[in-house]
Amino acid sequence: MADPAGTSPTTLNRRRSAPCPTSLADAQPTPYWLDDPARPRPLPALVGDEHCDLLVVGGGYSGLWTALIAKERDRARDVVLIEGNEIAWAASGRNGGFCAASLTHGLGNGLARWPGELATLEELGARNLDAIQAAVERYAIDCDFERTGEIDVATEPYQLDDLQEMAREAERLRGASELLDRDAMRAEVDSPAFLGGLWDRDGVAMLHPAKLAWGLKRACRELGVRIHEHTRATALAVHGGGMAVRTPYGRVFARHVALGTNVFPSLVRRVRPYVVPVYDYALMTEPLTEAQMASIGWKNRQGLGDSANQFHYFRLSADNRILWGGYDAIYPFGGRVAAEHDQRPETFRKLAAQFFDYFPQLEGVRFTHAWGGAIDTCSRFSAFFGTAHGGRVAYAAGFTGLGVGATRFGAEVMLDLLAGERTERTALEMVRTKPLPFPPEPFAWAGIELTRRSLARADRNGGRRNLWLRTMDRVGLGFDS
Repeated sequence: MADPAGTSPTTLNRRRSAPCPTSLADAQPTPYWLDDPARPRPLPALVGDEHCDLLVVGGGYSGLWTALIAKERDRARDVVLIEGNEIAWAASGRNGGFCAASLTHGLGNGLARWPGELATLEELGARNLDAIQAAVERYAIDCDFERTGEIDVATEPYQLDDLQEMAREAERLRGASELLDRDAMRAEVDSPAFLGGLWDRDGVAMLHPAKLAWGLKRACRELGVRIHEHTRATALAVHGGGMAVRTPYGRVFARHVALGTNVFPSLVRRVRPYVVPVYDYALMTEPLTEAQMASIGWKNRQGLGDSANQFHYFRLSADNRILWGGYDAIYPFGGRVAAEHDQRPETFRKLAAQFFDYFPQLEGVRFTHAWGGAIDTCSRFSAFFGTAHGGRVAYAAGFTGLGVGATRFGAEVMLDLLAGERTERTALEMVRTKPLPFPPEPFAWAGIELTRRSLARADRNGGRRNLWLRTMDRVGLGFDS
């Protein structure tokens, strides 16, 4: 299965630790998406007390969709949103911009956990992605939305069998995926590492993540949502028939509260053991020239992700830069979210070397931005939901890196739960059940680190999972990325 130039995928794997410092010399330590002169100024912080029907805590996608949909459902509802920093400063402004229909972190994870309702979950996910596209159009959100789909790429021979199995399941459940052999794959995007692919043509859109968040912010304000940035929620308590949330300079009294804080410690303390922060890293190249674009093809602009446990995700920006991320997933001991973890030079060197292994024809291209950040990871790899304080508080968390699309579904679930409604969404086993919580330290760090090393070993050994991974599979902690 060697490339005509004599480079096999196995050789690529051996070379991936090679240093590539010159390409990183000018890389700015900030997310490319946020390095934008059109970035909106933050709105004033809350000073004094506010009263409202619904308080939304968190100004990422989860909170923004919740506030927007709440107003769409009832224009008379008085909605306030508070954000501890600025809109889009965290995961919503630094992710890869893959907006997927999947609510279950892919077919494989969905089949392993909810096989009996996966057809319903797939249908709900497709409708959710359609609704996102409709909102982008309705509110004229300029976020470079392109429904180009995504290709899962095989870079090792054993992964071709996995793609064939997923193609059969995709055909049964979606009817819209295309299996590509080596030549067809390289006709789409040319890399010596690519042996085949599975193209989900309709189930993923590419977008500019920060512009989506900024556009949702504008849409919320147009519908009357009151937004306060630099307003951190510090405490949550019952107050009469509703709730009170304390902030540094005041309080918000609300009938209901929706928590969209995701990776940050929940105001409902019992939720905290279900989520750990895992740090993910990405690079962005300078814009490619016409000749460089011609050398790799990629005319259809799909998102791509390889099929290893330690996988890469990559896509084109509107100005033909390549975002290249993934591979390392780092859990800091103690699970503390801190800015000091956002930069990791050893990972950036590794990613740069791997980039040129995949695209040797782009040797000489430089990276302009290098960044990282925490992903709200739960043990089942897809969101979980719940209520607290007698149904007056709802939460959604644990999106595990696939939240660009699924957070809108999570917003619908939270609003259903707060309304006390039994809907198609709230009836789902996925919504009614929780993942397994993570153990306390040092057991959490030891287990996650052992899993990470075992996954790397499986990638080197033809995908064969060792005893530890097989045990994790059996108890419902089957990490696969």
